[in-house]
Amino acid sequence: MSNHLIAQIATMALLATPVLAQEVVIPTVTSKYKVSIGGYVKLDYINNSTNLGSATGIAALGSLQPGGIPKSSSVAGSQHQSIFTARQSRLWLKVNGPDFLDAKTSAYIEGDFFGSGSSNESPDFRMRHAYGTLDWKNTQVLFGQFWDNFGSGPSSTYDFGHGATTGNPGSPRVAQIKVTQKVSLTDQNSLKLIAALQNPVQDNFNQAAGGSSGDMVNVVGKAMLESKALGVAPGFWGLPMCPLTLGLFGQYGNQKIDGKQYDSYGYGVLAFVPLLKSSNGKSREMTVSFEGQAYMAANMATSHATAAALVGPAGNKSPAKGYGLFSQIIFYPTQNLGITAGYGKRNAYDYASYSNNIDFQKSSSQIFANIAYDLNAAVRVAAEYQHLTTQYGNITAGTSDSGINNVLRLSAIYFF
Repeated sequence: MSNHLIAQIATMALLATPVLAQEVVIPTVTSKYKVSIGGYVKLDYINNSTNLGSATGIAALGSLQPGGIPKSSSVAGSQHQSIFTARQSRLWLKVNGPDFLDAKTSAYIEGDFFGSGSSNESPDFRMRHAYGTLDWKNTQVLFGQFWDNFGSGPSSTYDFGHGATTGNPGSPRVAQIKVTQKVSLTDQNSLKLIAALQNPVQDNFNQAAGGSSGDMVNVVGKAMLESKALGVAPGFWGLPMCPLTLGLFGQYGNQKIDGKQYDSYGYGVLAFVPLLKSSNGKSREMTVSFEGQAYMAANMATSHATAAALVGPAGNKSPAKGYGLFSQIIFYPTQNLGITAGYGKRNAYDYASYSNNIDFQKSSSQIFANIAYDLNAAVRVAAEYQHLTTQYGNITAGTSDSGINNVLRLSAIYFF
């Protein structure tokens, strides 16, 4: 028997040996900096009253419907859909590095399994956030990929849409460089000022529609008054404890097509109000919070602030305009039980300007309510209902139609 064959047999025997009977030596992985790991495993059952398409795509799994809910008169509008998926599971790494000029430095990278894939069970891993920070006492510099700076944040739903097409525009994945400056006013009040440059939202232009000469990087600004006068109350998913916050935000960019400049911009107001504050700043029991925002935007289809980029006839197009409204209430009767309800709507502005846009979205809205319970520090279960509606115009001259989807979602989450 050859030595090669003997080696193969020995290897196969070793692999067949029960793991518990082996002394397995696992190499230690180290870093020169402090590294922490986390994330969550998330299983969802989703039942849609309308067929939103393949479960391998984003559309079927959340309220984010850039193309709108299928019309009730369509074949998809008369079908329902039932899905199990674990694709929203997530993994992150955080690194605390050496100080630099008296600033603490850190890096964070996060991914999920929501990328495209051959099946619902074989999705691709995709990057969500990847950024580094330098933190001084009142100043932070962030560079990398992070949440969009336009608006106050997502609706507290248990899908990956988070109301982006219904009053909460933005993206969780925008390359940017951002400076945040805190200005203390009193012991309880401060200003948070944000200035950022980020990837342009007007980059959705079809090159074939005209000779594009490129995009201008977007400029974003936010100014928020934060006050501890009303205490703090739970925010998104009940995880952060947030103070009273009142703010303004705005964004601008442009692009030239065939020598003509098309502006892209948006502005709005936001508010977070602890209606019933935490008893000690940490407990969620008997807390109530309100969050809301309103905005106006033009040519911001990529971040879903508007349903279209341009409107009007060929040779005389202009930025598509729209506005959005959003509000939600988060109530925790006990530390572990959370109840959230909200409403959001994105609406086209000046329907007449859309006369050359066949089948355009007049509005996209959602009503939602969810209840979540923490079984322990790691495991959360949640149930959610969403009523999603899209109103369409110009199906044919002067006619309209609508699409409606009722969503039942059951979620189980293990945080680690």
